[in-house]
This record gives sequence, structure tokens and C-alpha cells, in this order.
Amino acid sequence: MPQAATTVAERTRDGAGSAGSVGSTGSDFAPLLRAVKGQGLLERRTGWYAAGIAANLLALGAVLTGMVLLGDTWWTLLLALPLAIFWSRTAFVGHDAGHAQISGDRRASRAIGLVHANLLLGMNEAWWNDKHVRHHANPNHVDKDPDVGVGALVWTQKQAAQREGFARWLTRNQARLFFPMLLLEGIALKISGFQYLRHQPARERALSALLLVAHLGLYAALLLTVMSPGKAVVFALVHHALFGLHLGMAFAPNHKGMEMPDPDGDRWGHLQRQVLTSRNVRGAVLTDWFLGGLNYQIEHHLFPSMPRPHLRLAQPLVRAHCEALGMPYAETGLIESYRQALEHMHEVGAPLR
Repeated sequence: MPQAATTVAERTRDGAGSAGSVGSTGSDFAPLLRAVKGQGLLERRTGWYAAGIAANLLALGAVLTGMVLLGDTWWTLLLALPLAIFWSRTAFVGHDAGHAQISGDRRASRAIGLVHANLLLGMNEAWWNDKHVRHHANPNHVDKDPDVGVGALVWTQKQAAQREGFARWLTRNQARLFFPMLLLEGIALKISGFQYLRHQPARERALSALLLVAHLGLYAALLLTVMSPGKAVVFALVHHALFGLHLGMAFAPNHKGMEMPDPDGDRWGHLQRQVLTSRNVRGAVLTDWFLGGLNYQIEHHLFPSMPRPHLRLAQPLVRAHCEALGMPYAETGLIESYRQALEHMHEVGAPLR
């Protein structure tokens, strides 16, 4: 059972077991890195990404065409679902660009990120990259990982004890409110992106702001051209709610309920830091597609620049390496991953109930 206040080291392929006293040094990771490089799994797949990006843009175009053809009718609201799904696909491309999975050229990677995040989604790629790089460097570290910092949700009982007023009530009920709260994530991503503009250098800020504003203008123009203002507002709310839900469902299984390093404890090596804090989700082609390859979270954290189609190929190497070291390798089904994450959130709020 996840331990809310301390660590959650006990995991096996189905989420139970023991990390014991497994240690990790740089030398633990070196043989795995050599094996992965030896099989060419760090080589980029530009053609694969080009085809995927083209297919996603065509799908987005088809949805927008459908909206225009349906026009000012409530039936158009049905297209909010596929639009949200393909927006999530767009976000996955932006995520991969930020990790230099698509191109080794920094300018090209940023251009892809700006188009997919700022222009198409209205989400500031600079904000996302800053936050996400810090997460990758120290996953689940309460002092260093922004994803487990105090926010609308909290991740340790120490954080929970400091909550007051409405925040205290929210923490008591955060497990049952988690999925409903994801419905707000699509709008929250936009707000956070605009707030981050003040932290960017002037030239970078100008371009980011221009694309974010262009996104809002084009999105509003599309909806108001196709449908009445009332229907446009409803469509935008439903679309962003479904988009936030999809993204949240893709990212939630990855670390929630996994081990949280003791800030005052021993420093972990790269292998231990990334493997013990991450959870993979079993599945086939549909799961890989729905989760954008993030279901291979352990492999992704060990090799952030590895192209998405290579993650599943690296999995047998990583699993065997962890087994040889006696290091737990957490992998479970999608529903079970949500159960473990919600159980952790429930136990975090237990002292307040």
C-alpha cells in the first residue's frame, strides 16, 4: 500500500514488492546505456515523426472541416471529443520536441514546440519545458520537482498538515475530486503559460506572446464563425474539459503513488532516481497511442531524448538490467495505475479526515 507521508518504494510489476536496500551509482547505468546505444535506440526517427505530425494535422483539419460543414447546430458539440483527442496528440508532439526526440537541432526543436504548443494549443512551450526539465531531473522530490509541490493537490502528509480553510477540505477529498479537477486542466495550462511570460527574456517573450494571442484569436474566430456565441462558449468549455481530462489521464499514472525520495536522505544515482519513482503501464498499440508513449515512463525517464517508437524496444533491456541489479521495475495495467495513484492521494489526506 502506498505510504503517503514518506516513501513508496514497495513495488513490483503489479505494484507490490520491496526496494530493499538497492543502491544506484553511475556505473549501474553505464552498461544499460551502452546496450541501448548499441542497438541504435537513441538514433532519431525523423521520418516517423514527420508522418505522425502530418497525420495529426490532417486529422485536425478534418475535424475543423466537419465543424464548418455542421455549422450552427448542437450536433457540432460532438466534434469537441475528437478535437480534444487530436489536441492531446499535438501536445505529445510538443512534449517530444522539448526532449529533442524529433531533432537534434535546438532551433528546429523549439520551432516545432512553438507551433504545436503556443500556436495550436495556446500553451506556452517555454513554461512547459522549464517545469518539465526540473521534473525529469528530480522526479517526485518534494523540494525539487514542481509536479509534487504544493498546489491544488498535495502529495505528502507533511504538505497536507499545512493546509487551511478550503484547501484543507480539498485535500481531505482530493482523491475523489482528482478526475473532476482534470476537467479544468485545459484552461489552467493556458493561464499558466501566460503567467510565465514575465519570466522569459524580452525577445523570447514577444514571440511566445504573439503566438499565444494568435491562438486565442484564431480559436475564437473559428467558433464564432461556425456557431452562435452561446454554442461557441459551450463548445470551448467542453473541448477544454475533455482535453484536460485526456492529458491528465496520460500523465497521472507515471509517478503518483511511487517512491518519493527523502530530501534529507542519501543522494540517488540516475538509475535509482528514475526507475524507483516511475511506473509503466502495460498495454498494446491502443494504449501506446492513447498515452502518447508515456506508458513507457521508466524508459522515457532513463533516456529522455529517445524517440517515442523506440521506448517499447528498450523496455526488455531496461527490465532485464533492473532484474539483474535486484531493482524493482514497476509495471501495471491502466486501471490499476489509476487506483494506486488515487490511493496515494487518499492516504495523503487521511490525517485531515
